[in-house]
Formats: sequence, structure tokens, C-alpha cells
Amino acid sequence: MDEGLSAFRPPSEQIEALAEIADLPNGQIILALFEDLIVGYVTFHPPEEFARWAKNQVPGMLEMGAIEVSRQWRSMGISSLLLDVAFGNQSMDDAIVIATEYYWHWDLKGKNMSIWEYQKFLEKHFGRIGLKRVGTDEPDILAHPANMLMARIGPRVPQETVLLFEESLYLNRWLF
Repeated sequence: MDEGLSAFRPPSEQIEALAEIADLPNGQIILALFEDLIVGYVTFHPPEEFARWAKNQVPGMLEMGAIEVSRQWRSMGISSLLLDVAFGNQSMDDAIVIATEYYWHWDLKGKNMSIWEYQKFLEKHFGRIGLKRVGTDEPDILAHPANMLMARIGPRVPQETVLLFEESLYLNRWLF
């Protein structure tokens, strides 16, 4: 694992986290490799059991857990290629994919961007593969105005699943 893959934890611990995701039911990892060196990855897994998305049991939902490219391998289009592989073969067309974007996970210094510039960058970058910003009253998303929930509803997702997902977005409607 490239030493520059350290946004979430040290590389030696990150490789263990990737292995755990691979062992999950419906866990998916797409790797960017240079010879035998992991230089980037994107992960997908069912929502964690404590998350509201798991509690509401939206069938077929996946969370894009992380996407990271090593600093020395950035600006080569690797993250775009990872997303193209993940969404390019229609395997995600039966799923609702969410991405919980928290500003404290963003590598603002590595991209030399403000919080707001990075937020717009992510909206555009993830928008390429159909993720769109959606409203929610989820407390971690509301913890900072730059945080956002993004979702892609696959074209083959049944309407009753879409409705269940939409209901899960606002659990405290009376507050608004």
C-alpha cells in the first residue's frame, strides 16, 4: 500500500480496513494498482448498522465508504477511472448508492482548496457518475454547512425502495 494513502488512517491499518470491507456481504473494493502497489481505491459497503440508513432497512443500499488516491499519484485522473469502473458496467443500477461527505475527511491542503471549493469539486466529480446532493436532517450532515449527503438511485431500483429511501431522509419532519 502506497505510503501516501493516509487520509483515514496509516497505510498499514488501511489495508486491514480494506480487507474487512472485502469480507462484508456486498462489500466491494476497486483498486488502482501500479505493479503490486495500491495507489488508490474506492470502497462500497452496506450502511453501518448504527446509521439511519441501516435502521430503516432500505434494500440494496450501498454506501460509498471512501475514495482515496495517494498524493503522489493525484492529478492523473485515477479517481475518475475508479468511479468509471465502479459505475460503468451497470452493476450499480439495482442499488441506491449514498456518499456521506464530511468536510473533516477532505484533504483540503492536498488540493489547495477552501472547504467550499472542495465541496463544489466533489459535487461535480461525483455528479459525473450520477450522485446528486440530497437534503436530509441526519445530524452528522447537519453538523456543518459544508457536509452533504449525495445519492444515486439506480434506474432498476423498485419504486417502493425509492419511497422508503426518501422517507429515511427526514426522520424529524416536524422540526422543519
